[in-house]
Amino acid sequence: MNALLWAIIVVIWLISGYKIYGRFIDQRLVEPDDHKQTPAHSKNDGVDYSPAKTSLLFGHHFSSIAGAGPIVGPLLGVMYFGWLAASLWIAIGSVFIGAVHDYLSLMVSVRNGGSSIADVAQLTLGKRSKTIFAVFLWLTLLLVIAIFGIVTAKTFVSQPEIVIPTFGLIFVAMVFGTLVYKRGVNIVVGTIVAIGMLALLLYIGNKFPVILPDKILGMSSAIFWFWVLMIYALFASILPVWFLLQPRDYLSTSMLFIGLGLGYLGLVLTRPVMNAPSFVSFTSAKGDPLWPMLMVIIACGAVSGFHSLVSGGTSSKQLDKERKGKIIGYGAMITEAVLAILVVTIAAGALIWDPSAVKSEFGYQYLMGAGGGPIVAFATGYGKFLSSIPGFTMVAGVFIGMLMLNAFVITTLDTSTRLARFLIGELFGFKGLGNRWTATIITILLAAYLGASGSYSQIWPVFGATNQLVAALALIVVSSYLVGIRKPRIYTVIPAIFMLVTTIAALIYQMVGFFGEQQYVLGVLSIILTLLALFIAYEARGILLFIQSEKIKRLTESH
Repeated sequence: MNALLWAIIVVIWLISGYKIYGRFIDQRLVEPDDHKQTPAHSKNDGVDYSPAKTSLLFGHHFSSIAGAGPIVGPLLGVMYFGWLAASLWIAIGSVFIGAVHDYLSLMVSVRNGGSSIADVAQLTLGKRSKTIFAVFLWLTLLLVIAIFGIVTAKTFVSQPEIVIPTFGLIFVAMVFGTLVYKRGVNIVVGTIVAIGMLALLLYIGNKFPVILPDKILGMSSAIFWFWVLMIYALFASILPVWFLLQPRDYLSTSMLFIGLGLGYLGLVLTRPVMNAPSFVSFTSAKGDPLWPMLMVIIACGAVSGFHSLVSGGTSSKQLDKERKGKIIGYGAMITEAVLAILVVTIAAGALIWDPSAVKSEFGYQYLMGAGGGPIVAFATGYGKFLSSIPGFTMVAGVFIGMLMLNAFVITTLDTSTRLARFLIGELFGFKGLGNRWTATIITILLAAYLGASGSYSQIWPVFGATNQLVAALALIVVSSYLVGIRKPRIYTVIPAIFMLVTTIAALIYQMVGFFGEQQYVLGVLSIILTLLALFIAYEARGILLFIQSEKIKRLTESH
């Protein structure tokens, strides 16, 4: 199968999904009304609630939900189950589950004053469900902050050339945000200037890599960078969204679009054949079954619970007009799927399939294992695509791929910190600047402990299932809200049931393996997560079973 032809087929499907099914969901369930004031206007505080220009908000939303997910997941999915299985899950999951999940999480939050999906759960499922859900989400965010901080820190050590561009982007973003929002500079002009400055930073970073000694203040260089990133996340999550968050994420996304365009151009020029098998087996080499594990391995690019936190957290507080919600929520998810399909072609077309995992410059299995892992594999395959473009070298392609990925990871880092602060505020009623600092410091200190001590590694193996459990629970909350406003719930209940059953199956499968390997902490965590899923499902049983109970009737009347 020609990789370019397959990519064209899937991308056409994704665009059609946005235009047809996205429009249907928009008109049937949301019915956006620009006469309604969004929380960005009604609660505008210039810090967290602030109306954003659509292009800047899309940039923030997309870069926050993406991170490394749409790159790592598809690479693993292709290796374990083949490019056809990975592609089909991305194509079907993104249009019918992921994009619906993201868009409706955004709009439900907008219609409820910018409240998180956990806070909305109190309105629809009760206070007990809200408290349990919120605590669960906050703990999940702590793990995300810890692991993304560690991943970025290790990237600084392995690729010191990206240190200056990464931190330079922060400075450029603050200047860009000030010029656009406070000085009225045209966005197009500002973007051109900012991209030029980033190109200069790339050149400087390549000429002057920041290489630290092995030990700094008694810490390894990786742990030192990790603490620098924690301090950055602390301040970044407090600063006004228009000053850093929106412009930095917009510029990161601009870099991604440039990188995505170059990647697809390289695919057009290379026109590789899919040398990886279309289907490996119903059971991976590790012994994992295709269902439910493929749906857990490939989250970003198909459906990811973390997206509901961003949709109902930062993005809903910045949406200027309701009619812009579709392109932000549904559109960003489809764009992420387009990126995921490029990654599939890189895995199956740019890299060489070699089950023996023999050391090779472009050996897929080798690069995914001893050769550096998924991030190195992606950058290598991406560099191979770009090297076919006149004026680009393999080294330059790898460098651009690494920088593009790192910009997204650091975005997810401080967005997660801000989201965790919001959840603490909703749980304990924290308001005002003092409590904003208190909630953020508590979050950072606990996340920093998980990262610096290495404790995150003990619970990270269950993160995939945890993330998809969040998606299932978010879809349940959205479904209950649709009941309340007398809208059909079938378009969210069916995805909710599928994700709930899939996640519980994955947790049970993992639990058996964990206890068999005497990893009792992970085994117990799997049991706790399974019980959480069953508890929320029991609380929402009437909604999931399409039963018009008295509770649902009262809910309907209250809306």
